[in-house]
Amino acid sequence: MIELDVRLPDGRMLHAFDALPEKDTRLTLAWHHGSPQTGAPLRPVLEAAAVRGIRVFSYARPAYGGSSAQHGRDVASAAADVIAVADALGIGRFAGMGASGGGPHALAGSARAGDRAIGVVTLAGIAPFTTQFDWFEGMAAPEGIGSAFEGRAARARFEQTAQFDPAQFVAADYAALDGAWSSLGEDVGRSAAWGTDGLVDDDVAFASPWGFGLDEVRAPVLVVQGGLDRVVPPAHATWMARSLPDATLWLRPDDGHVSVLDAVPDAMDWLLTGRLVR
Repeated sequence: MIELDVRLPDGRMLHAFDALPEKDTRLTLAWHHGSPQTGAPLRPVLEAAAVRGIRVFSYARPAYGGSSAQHGRDVASAAADVIAVADALGIGRFAGMGASGGGPHALAGSARAGDRAIGVVTLAGIAPFTTQFDWFEGMAAPEGIGSAFEGRAARARFEQTAQFDPAQFVAADYAALDGAWSSLGEDVGRSAAWGTDGLVDDDVAFASPWGFGLDEVRAPVLVVQGGLDRVVPPAHATWMARSLPDATLWLRPDDGHVSVLDAVPDAMDWLLTGRLVR
């Protein structure tokens, strides 16, 4: 995997990653990281991609992993950033995959990339705020995202004393973090070197108008959701699946917010074949 810095027209810099398979590339995939992470694709993602001939590229969103900050960004701004990274790497068409906080940004890439976006997968991705269902119901610790509705200053103040609530994860999540997805916990730990601005800006973007509507996402979307998720409750996924023009919902009843990532290999197969694979 190579790392590079991509300079943008507005003077910002994005720290990016590119991993090419050893065999011929069958698909190019933009990986959108969760909140907080460094932007580097996680080891199980790279391993699943390598055996399938999938090229994976990614970048650290603003204020993460060495990328320049962009306070006030909305979710839609991720589209211009991922396109800039794709252009720097000589990539034309690509699919998007985002986990947790990366899910909305993967959707943004499809909404704004036109024919270059060939498909999207979201795993445990939060929905845009709506009153069509109880958006907060089922969240074990809604205070962080709740403070973001009061603005960036309020969300930043909350983060100064925030502590992780272990009730947000179920047993399957802890098993995943101890096993196949241990690299996720390691990457979250490394992300602390760049502070909390990226996380704060993500939450404010999620709590604000996204800058695009779900009806603008024209590429096929696979919405993957754990039925036991206590960070992003299942109602977010079911509502998004109904609201997107072309969506398939995989509800995994025994998964939480982290263990749902076990669906990544099957989701890659869905992108490759265009049919539901379980």
